[in-house]
Amino acid sequence: MFRKELSYYFSTPIAYIVIGLFLLAVSLFLWVIPGQWNVIESGYAQVDGLFQISPWLLMLVCPALTMRLFAEERQSGTWLLLRAQPIALWKIVVGKYMASFVLTVIALLPCIVHYFIVFYMAEPIGNIDGGQFVGSMMGLVFLSASFIGIGMLCSTVTRSQLVAFILGAVSCFVLYWVTLQDHYSSISRGVVDLRDVVFFLSVAIASIIISIIVSDRISKR
Repeated sequence: MFRKELSYYFSTPIAYIVIGLFLLAVSLFLWVIPGQWNVIESGYAQVDGLFQISPWLLMLVCPALTMRLFAEERQSGTWLLLRAQPIALWKIVVGKYMASFVLTVIALLPCIVHYFIVFYMAEPIGNIDGGQFVGSMMGLVFLSASFIGIGMLCSTVTRSQLVAFILGAVSCFVLYWVTLQDHYSSISRGVVDLRDVVFFLSVAIASIIISIIVSDRISKR
């Protein structure tokens, strides 16, 4: 299921469009658009803007990747055919989740380029906090794990991909504003606290479990 979903992303324009728009938006905010996130205007050898703008972009990226996972299956009628296969329901859900999560990580990896650009721009060369960068990147990965879980869960409750996207984006925004932001900010300081990691993983795992329960009930209708 994991290989099937991941290959689907790259056999259609979905992955390329979502990843391309994400990277383009990040680059524009860091180097072109004037403002607090612009590296050149800041006058400091840092890429803090990357980690300030990325969570808000991921609130759109993750639901965009997950909106079709179950909504499309139900809308097209292939969900019942999939359930008729000798594959455990939890494997289907986890496979879909992991494919979307891996794709999100792939989208984040090119952002490392911005670190090396600032690394060589700094005076002296290398005068940039590498530990904070690593911690912040880890924070984005864990945050993505939560957002993907939330987006997938929203996809299980509707047949409409548009509704799934809107529900996912709104849910990610609310949870980030209420609680996820504090844990993300903690990791972004460069100190990885086990409590923050556990929290992000708990959100992801809870979303997967609830998705399995909802999917099972849908299958029995």
